[in-house]
Amino acid sequence: MVRCEMCGDSTSSPKTVKVEGAELQVCGDCADFGTEVRDQSSSSSTSTKYSTSSGGSSGGSSGSGSSSSSASGGSSGGSSQRRRSDMFDDMDEVVTDYDERIRTAREDTGLSQADLANELNEKASLIRKLERGETLPSDEVQTKLERHLDISLSGGAGADEDAEWEGGGDAGEYTLGDVVKRKD
Repeated sequence: MVRCEMCGDSTSSPKTVKVEGAELQVCGDCADFGTEVRDQSSSSSTSTKYSTSSGGSSGGSSGSGSSSSSASGGSSGGSSQRRRSDMFDDMDEVVTDYDERIRTAREDTGLSQADLANELNEKASLIRKLERGETLPSDEVQTKLERHLDISLSGGAGADEDAEWEGGGDAGEYTLGDVVKRKD
């Protein structure tokens, strides 16, 4: 039995459908929400939008051959149990109270918004927007603020959010039904 990737029900005959550009294995009831994909070979040949070998000569095809061998080598090690890591796993997120931290640290040093902006070589309007929480600091501005005001504006990457997503189905897998509510 296979679990439907949309609602989570078990189905003995899953159908492959394309929903909003994603191919999903779904049950018969959820198949109505997408377009059924019948031939796997035609879908792989038509999905050349992100292919690196479509515009190259023989040098391009040898480059794609080496990248596919490295990609298959990297995904073969226990990929059924663990999800692939991506670039966002290693990034620190800006804390939610960054605006209060900036304002408090600036006031503790006795600087006005304009003075802080001058010392950081930024505009005073940017400091105002940061302290009001209207904009997130860029990496460069965040680094300047952290160094100058001796504060930390970054938190760990998603540790609290992962704890929030405990549960899921019986097998511990998540489906679209766990996240999205249908409007019937």
